[in-house]
Amino acid sequence: MDTISRRRFIQLTGAGALAAVAPSLTIEDIANAAITRPLPLGTPILVVVTLYGGNDGLSTVVPFQNSIYQSLRPQIALSESEVLPLDNELALNGSMTGIKSLWDRNQVAIIRGVGYPNPDRSHFSSMAIWQSASRQAVRTGWLGRWVDTQNEDPLLAISLGSVLPPLLAGNKRSGSVLPLGGLKIPTGNLASDCKKLSLTSASDSPLQALAARTLGNLFQISDDITPILKAPAPPASDLPTSIGGNAGSETNLTQQLEIVAKLIAAGAPTRVWSVSLGGFDTHADEKRAQSALLGAVSNSLSRFLSQIRSTNRKSDVVVLAYSEFGRRVRGNASQGTDHGTSGPVFVLGEKVKGGFYGENPSLSALVNDDLKVTTDFRDIYATLLEKVLGTAPERVLGTWQGRTPFIVV
Repeated sequence: MDTISRRRFIQLTGAGALAAVAPSLTIEDIANAAITRPLPLGTPILVVVTLYGGNDGLSTVVPFQNSIYQSLRPQIALSESEVLPLDNELALNGSMTGIKSLWDRNQVAIIRGVGYPNPDRSHFSSMAIWQSASRQAVRTGWLGRWVDTQNEDPLLAISLGSVLPPLLAGNKRSGSVLPLGGLKIPTGNLASDCKKLSLTSASDSPLQALAARTLGNLFQISDDITPILKAPAPPASDLPTSIGGNAGSETNLTQQLEIVAKLIAAGAPTRVWSVSLGGFDTHADEKRAQSALLGAVSNSLSRFLSQIRSTNRKSDVVVLAYSEFGRRVRGNASQGTDHGTSGPVFVLGEKVKGGFYGENPSLSALVNDDLKVTTDFRDIYATLLEKVLGTAPERVLGTWQGRTPFIVV
């Protein structure tokens, strides 16, 4: 077999486009960085949880005492026995016991009526607006633009999964992707050839040098990394136990957050993590399906934050959970709901000043049969940029002035 040149390798693999795509990382890459350049203790970390599909806010934060709510949703409205009251008017879906426990610790901010002017009911358009923080057709995400303001570091912002969300795409560079299944390291003759290709040369062009470094990183697994990779995730020791283990179901979100907790505890130099869960497009059989989904989110987040509390990073982590829109107020004929407008956003963590924020949209003052938008999501983003990521919001959001004071300074 002919030995291929590095130039030919770049042509065959498309590595010449590496500068325009998201770096793909391995857990080993991140663990190595945790050893060689750990994130200093006390550095705030943002974990973004995207709930794809349009989560129904009225079945999440439930106006359980409101007769209009009950009359407009005769088949899917939750009764008092099916919710977890937060005050005399609002309650959490009964499946959200984990988040209720965090609420009781004053570590959950619920921002009500969140959306943007002239809402779009398309999943794709609305999610693009939320992730870009713009009504214009822009190619960058709000956290990708934040990445652009920082020193170049592929570990600065990481998304769990196989595809980089637009959220982390910047103009000059982007966040990175950490595949859940990991990357397969070449073996045998292919490994030998790749190692040769990973050797740098003074005559390399910038793209050739980048391709070589990328290959080289695959083989730079130090003996020091092994203990981190084999160590268990931080314990969720303050959660109730069930059949000998911590309460909470195993979902894809749980698995993503388990990896994030492990790498945060190890000292990964990552300021932003992105995870996600789909399935919230509940046009039919909503009461059962959404309760299961919300239970999974609640259990995953409470377990994750319990794991973080067992580490020396417990005061560093803030979690944002959002969806692209809420649902219609009226139930449909399939015991579900259709695409709507505003909904609640959750911010969680020890730095969070728990409670309700934003005006609760009135069920007696609908706009085209939809809930009003009473809080612009950019108020939340600006607060997180300023108070968690330590960046002037105008560098990312332009002249946006709104804030929501849910972070304890």
